[in-house]
Amino acid sequence: MQLRIATFTVHKRFALTISRGTTAQTTNVWVEVEHDGIRGWGEASPFSIGETPQTTEAIARSLQKIAPLLKALSPLERQRIERLMTDARLPSAAKAALDIALHDWLGKQTNLPLWELWGLDRDRIPPTSVTIGISTPEAAQQRVRDWLGQGEVKVPFHGIQVLKVKLGSPAGLEADKAMLLAVKAAASHISQISIDANGGWSLEQALQMADWLAEQGITSIEQPLAKGQEGDLPALYQRSPLPIFVDESCFTSYDILPLSDRIHGINIKLMKSGGLTEALRMIHTARACGLKVMFGCYSDSSLLNTALAHLSPLADHIDLDSHLNLIDDPFVGATFQNGRVVPNQQPGLGVQLVKSGTGLY
Repeated sequence: MQLRIATFTVHKRFALTISRGTTAQTTNVWVEVEHDGIRGWGEASPFSIGETPQTTEAIARSLQKIAPLLKALSPLERQRIERLMTDARLPSAAKAALDIALHDWLGKQTNLPLWELWGLDRDRIPPTSVTIGISTPEAAQQRVRDWLGQGEVKVPFHGIQVLKVKLGSPAGLEADKAMLLAVKAAASHISQISIDANGGWSLEQALQMADWLAEQGITSIEQPLAKGQEGDLPALYQRSPLPIFVDESCFTSYDILPLSDRIHGINIKLMKSGGLTEALRMIHTARACGLKVMFGCYSDSSLLNTALAHLSPLADHIDLDSHLNLIDDPFVGATFQNGRVVPNQQPGLGVQLVKSGTGLY
């Protein structure tokens, strides 16, 4: 099996601000595995949650180091490959890129899309939320109009049904409240609005906001407390009138059981989990613990979001909108249909390269 690695940079149509900072562009890592004339594609996007930030350079370097060890293996030797990745201590994003490429290869080898290979029903895919980042009330309203195709920048997305609003503003709770009220006023026809604080609140603030957000008809709160404050979650869980989901506090299936008595659901992201293999384990573990499942993304292109979309029939909530906000996505895969991100019927991921000059080919 041959492993090829390249990088490419994507730019957001609208920069996204969360409690930890603002992102306008990212340089992602593209991976290709080739065996028996079949090519499988994967991707990794950098992120900074955890003890060691997973930078573009670190991800690419770890994959280059493991490439010679893969030459003697077939993409079908998944157990050996997984052990090899573990022994090499690959960062989770690098694992994800390789794991996704292996799944894409398998789908192409069997001539089946992944959703069909897993026996899933695309009609059960929930609508995806689209994200409103931290900003002034006026800018938040404009962002809502942009998503809905009512702004100066026309976007070809019709049927948006769900919003996710980023809170945890450094300016405090009053700024959070003012922004949310502005979003609701601009999106009065949208009944499903969830909140993601990205760990931007203290326990006292989270308790206060949970009651207020419930009064505003919000559906759930994601990562109200910072990673490392999981010990405070029981107090919030017992008093919150809204479901509590964790994102930064939950990377893999190993994290779920210790959290299961203090949360209502988890957010699965491919970069945290290490790929589709572990994402599937996380889904089953969460279900066994009676928890809801949400899918999320970082600055991911259509390749990554299409990969996770193949598992979407197994999720309760979807947040796969990052590729919809890119002006130079080099890939095309899953399509936006009536508010849902739906994978196609092509083998594997069903992703194609549409933008040249990326260094991929």
